[in-house]
Amino acid sequence: MSYRPIRLDALLVNRANDRHGELENETAAIAWLFHNFETHMRNLTKDLVSSGQVFEPPLVFPEGENFILFDGNRRMTCLKLLLQPRRAPTTELQDFFTEQRSKWKGDFPTTVQCQVEHDRDRIDDILFRRHTGSQGGVGQSTWDDRMKSNFINRTGRGNGFNAADEIERRLAVAGMLPAKKLPRSNINRLLSGESFRNRVGFTGAKGKFEFTHDEPVVLRALRRIADDFANRNFVLGDIWDIDGKRSYLDGLESEGVLPTAVNSLASKATDQNEEAPAARRPVPTKVSRPQKRTGLIPNVNYSIAWAGRLHRHKAIWEELQFHLNLDDHANAISVLFRVLVELSVENYISQTRLATVSSNDNLARRVLRVAEDLRRGAKIDQKYFELLSKFPQNDVLLSADTLNRYVHSPNFAPSSDHLRALWDWLSDFIVQCLNAPAKARDDALAEGAGGT
Repeated sequence: MSYRPIRLDALLVNRANDRHGELENETAAIAWLFHNFETHMRNLTKDLVSSGQVFEPPLVFPEGENFILFDGNRRMTCLKLLLQPRRAPTTELQDFFTEQRSKWKGDFPTTVQCQVEHDRDRIDDILFRRHTGSQGGVGQSTWDDRMKSNFINRTGRGNGFNAADEIERRLAVAGMLPAKKLPRSNINRLLSGESFRNRVGFTGAKGKFEFTHDEPVVLRALRRIADDFANRNFVLGDIWDIDGKRSYLDGLESEGVLPTAVNSLASKATDQNEEAPAARRPVPTKVSRPQKRTGLIPNVNYSIAWAGRLHRHKAIWEELQFHLNLDDHANAISVLFRVLVELSVENYISQTRLATVSSNDNLARRVLRVAEDLRRGAKIDQKYFELLSKFPQNDVLLSADTLNRYVHSPNFAPSSDHLRALWDWLSDFIVQCLNAPAKARDDALAEGAGGT
C-alpha cells in the first residue's frame, strides 16, 4: 500500500463498479451514476466545492499509465466533471458543473492523493468492509442487495459458498491436485457466478457443491483449471472481468475439456424417468398451486454472464423481470420484448462473427441463421431448432410477425397470456444469444495468446 498524488485525468471511473456491474466504458459509468444518484451527486459536488478538498483518498489500482478507481468513484466523477463540465451526461448537468466550478475558491486541484493498491484481493477486502451510511449523498452510499450481488458474482466473496475449498477437497480425494499450491482467490473469482460453474459441471446455488454433470468429466475439467492457475499459465488479470472469464472457459470448451450436454445428470434422469414403467414412478401426495407470474421473465436465475457491452440488454431484462407487471403494462412489455430479442440476436452475430447473416436479412431470417448456428454447435437440440424454424412464418402466432405487429399495428393488442407463452418459447434462445462466446477471443486463445 502507498499514498501518492495522481493526476485527475489519469483516474478512470470504474466501468465495472459493483454499484452497477460491468458497463461498456467510463462514459456509461458516469451516466449511470447520474441516472441513479443525481441528487446525491449534486449534493456531493456542492460539498466538494464548499470544502475545497477530498477527505478520504480514493482507492485505486494501476492500469497501464492510468489508475482504475475502486472506491471514490462518485467523488472523483464530480471532480472530473468540475474540471471538464462538458463530460456531464446532460446539458442541464453541464450548466450545473460550470456554475459550481465558478464557485471553487483558489486553485482547482489537478492531482488527488490516492491509496494505491497493487493486490486486487486486498482491494476486495477493503471494499467488503466499507460502505456504511449515506448522509444524504455526502458520505459513502450503502450497497443495496443488487450491488452486493454484483460484488459476490465478481469476486466470489461473502456468499457462504467457497468454490476453491470444495474443488480442492474433491481433487485431493481423487488424487488429482497439482503439485503447486492452488491459487484459491483466482479459482473463486473464475467460478464466482452460477453461469460459469454450470459450464464446468457443478452448482453452488443451494450453498453447497453439487455435480450437474458426470463426476469424472467434471473432475478432469477442474484438474485442468487447477493446473492452469497453479502453474500461472493464467493469472488474475486474465479473468478480472466477465469477458475474461468467458474467454478462458471458451478456450477449454474448444479443446473439449468441459462437459457437454451428453454428460448432463439432469438429462439422464429425465431419460430414465421416461423409460421407467408408469407404475414405478412416485405419485405426489400433494399438488401445490403454482403462483401466477406477474412479470414477463420469471424471477429465476438464468445463468447469464452480463458483460459490460450488455448493459442495455441487462437494463431491459431487469425491467421485464422486476419492474413491469404484465396485467398493467402489456404494451410496454411487448415492445421491450421485441427490442430484447433483436439486441440479443445482434449480440450473438457480432460476438461469433456469424458469416451466414446478410446485412439485408430481417429479424426473422437473422433468428433462423442464429438458430442454425446454435444447432451446428450442439447448443440446442433438433426439436428446439425445429420450433425456432417456425419464427419466420407469418401464419403462426409465435413468430417474428407477431412481435413486429406489437410495435407497428394499431389493432394488434398483446395479451399477458400470449406474452408469457412467447417468452417461454424464446427464453432458451435469448439466453444462448446473450451468452454467445467471442470468436475473436477464441482465435486468440487458439494462437496461444493466453495470460502470463
